[in-house]
Amino acid sequence: MPFFVNLILIVAVIVVAVLLLMNKLKKKQDAKVEEQVQVDDKTYTLEKMTAFVKKRLDEITKINLYDIGLSEEELKRRKNKKYELKKALKGCTYGDVNDKKYVKELIYDILSKEYGVTEINISTAISFDVPSLLTTQDKFEIILYMYKQEFGYDALSEIIKKYELDKLKYVDGETKPSYVITNDEINEIFDKEDFVLTFKDKLNVVVQRIYQHYKGYSSIDEVRDMNIDGISGGVSGLPESFLSQVAQTDGDYLAQIADHKVPRACDSIWIMFRGKSIRLAFLSFGSEAELKRVCQNIYKYNNPGQLSDTNGYKINEMKDGSRVVVVRPSMSETWAFFVRKFDVQKATLEQWFKQEPGSEDAIQILKYLVKGARIISITGEQGCRKNNNAYGYD
Repeated sequence: MPFFVNLILIVAVIVVAVLLLMNKLKKKQDAKVEEQVQVDDKTYTLEKMTAFVKKRLDEITKINLYDIGLSEEELKRRKNKKYELKKALKGCTYGDVNDKKYVKELIYDILSKEYGVTEINISTAISFDVPSLLTTQDKFEIILYMYKQEFGYDALSEIIKKYELDKLKYVDGETKPSYVITNDEINEIFDKEDFVLTFKDKLNVVVQRIYQHYKGYSSIDEVRDMNIDGISGGVSGLPESFLSQVAQTDGDYLAQIADHKVPRACDSIWIMFRGKSIRLAFLSFGSEAELKRVCQNIYKYNNPGQLSDTNGYKINEMKDGSRVVVVRPSMSETWAFFVRKFDVQKATLEQWFKQEPGSEDAIQILKYLVKGARIISITGEQGCRKNNNAYGYD
């Protein structure tokens, strides 16, 4: 009997030793593979980092904490963290800037602490060290980020005012002037500013780029948060359905579209600034699929229902009180959205009236009419800030 007991013990020890040895060898192999992956420059592209962030956040939100063997205190802490992250991932798609900030900080930590992004390899994602390789979108996002450090959500307004970007101008041989901000203007601003970015600044720009294609509103994500009157997308340009028809009949016209001489619907981004509709010609959603993704997410605060082919439009509000309207085919030619923001704090009668003779009397009359609860009719063309006027005084 003792012989069999000793034999069983010997076999058990051998099995445990083999398992430990295999585990050790596997860890060494994984470390070697990880080391090889980190050496590869392609690992630090935006696509690879975005995929890693998605996978990592998915693991954090779906992990079963009861299977890890945590203490009661640690289990409670991890559960709260998991709940907070799930809430933030849902809230940031509604336009909640606090949830957006939380998710971006977590992405920052994942990239810097887990993925190993450094001063050397970060330029693989965006060419910070070689300005000539930066796209116009890269330059604009850097400009907006640097201005945001000083002016907060007034950053875009400060850029427009400083460089007078809201002036009428002729573009590409057009016979009529229009309100537009071009690629050349953004490139010129970037050269004039001559920013010196720290590693933290660079990583924050990369984090924003990853966030806006993961949970944000694509290339308009930061612009939407700014203190402007509104933003629209997909409201001009040629729809994909038209392009597919042209491709079969007119090859020359399709070549012009490919060279961006004829704008597509997914290239259509407009902002409303001080009553002026200004086209951001340097920004684009890139594809109809990306424009569609933004349209499907931007209206979903408070669950207003599904946007479908039979119900081709939705009118709703966002978390910050902005009014949003979304339309889709077949009700419209293409996917499109309109966001109107109301900056009530800055809506004063003195801003609406030019300082001309009689303006003070008109202001006093309006104040007395409002205080007397009289019926007032406010009229004007689209985009002249009628809503701001209506909410200016209680």
